[in-house]
Amino acid sequence: MKKKFLLSFGGSMLAAVLAFGQANIMPAKPQSGAIVITGATIHVGNGKVINNGYIAFDKGKITAVGEGAAPATAGPTVVNANGKQVYPGFICPITSLGLVEFESIRATDDETETGEMNPHVRTLIAYNTDSKVIPTVRSNGVLLCQPTPQGGTIQGQSSVMMMDGWNWEDAAYKTDIGVHLTWPVVRTGRGRRGGFGTPAAGDVSPAERAQKAIDEITNFFKEAKGYAEAKPAVTNTRFAAMAGLFNGTKKLFVNADGAKEIIQAVNFGKQMGVQLVIVGGKESYLVTDVLRDNNVPVIIKETQTLPGKEEEDVYLPYKLPHLLQDAGVLYGLTGIGFWRQRNLPFEAGQAVGYGLTKEQAVSMITLNNAKILGIDKTTGTLETGKDANLFISAGDALDMLTLKVENAYIKGKTIDLDNLHKQLYKRYSEKYGFTAEK
Repeated sequence: MKKKFLLSFGGSMLAAVLAFGQANIMPAKPQSGAIVITGATIHVGNGKVINNGYIAFDKGKITAVGEGAAPATAGPTVVNANGKQVYPGFICPITSLGLVEFESIRATDDETETGEMNPHVRTLIAYNTDSKVIPTVRSNGVLLCQPTPQGGTIQGQSSVMMMDGWNWEDAAYKTDIGVHLTWPVVRTGRGRRGGFGTPAAGDVSPAERAQKAIDEITNFFKEAKGYAEAKPAVTNTRFAAMAGLFNGTKKLFVNADGAKEIIQAVNFGKQMGVQLVIVGGKESYLVTDVLRDNNVPVIIKETQTLPGKEEEDVYLPYKLPHLLQDAGVLYGLTGIGFWRQRNLPFEAGQAVGYGLTKEQAVSMITLNNAKILGIDKTTGTLETGKDANLFISAGDALDMLTLKVENAYIKGKTIDLDNLHKQLYKRYSEKYGFTAEK
């Protein structure tokens, strides 16, 4: 992906974009001394809750977690969190954070590449750490994300990024973890959103069109697998980018909602010998045995939405996490949009009351997402030896009425929780004589 900049209209639009909120929020400095948080309710992320707990971290790593008084530490900064709650940093997979700034301005939208087969495209180098959207999202506890390419059949590669840094090299957490593919779907009849899949006279049927696309994907993967095994002297960048799929260092993230498409994708993954993740999975509850038996996890797009079909239970999106939980399928959650990704904890909270416990909902956007992205050895839970990615909230982080992030840390670095929205609130509170919240 190449960054593009808008230079037309006499530069006026570019000036407006750059002037809208000045760059006055600085990236955090590395942790310079031990920090100990005391007196908090600690949500470990694996279902365990520690009341009146402490958590200590130094040099970016968690050094101690427990109940009661914290162990003696040389010259620590002590944060009194009595009556407050500590959570692992929320992780947002499958997002356009850092890739899109203004949806209506093409020059600030760098999530889509031209062409159909683009496994060599990397969101890593397109990630914009200066985005004004990122601070608004991390203010709700989202500290890691997976910027994901869009468009075409094979969209490209994604990495896990920290929501803080001077540039993409600074922000990289785990690079090039997976390749993204959209599975062909047969659209017949009229769905909730309208539109017909019935072909006109002389056209191929939707089933034939879908099968042709599947054949093209299969041939492409076979060629890429052959390339990886042969290791030719001449480099093919597209095939070379897919080598990690066949040696197990990358996962294949497949966008598929229908039960039929999910089964096809799982069978394809077995045929090609790749690790699969289903993204979307609206009908995954119908094929849980296939997903469980093949160790295929699901990243749910969102809970706050309508069901995919008119005949389905209107509460199905809220219930889907619980249905997968009961079936023994590993699942995570992404939410939808890019600035709307700040609602990730509330999307998780929506599933509480429809079967999930609060701690299962917390795990869904911490440990579960970390497992799916392959970063659970270093983050996702608050355990000794893991990275100090965590935040303190004044209240329940899954409830939009009580979430108030007061302190946040990424690899032990103290994150500036200011953002453009807070600045505008303060600006106009001053103007109209209201008392702005600090």
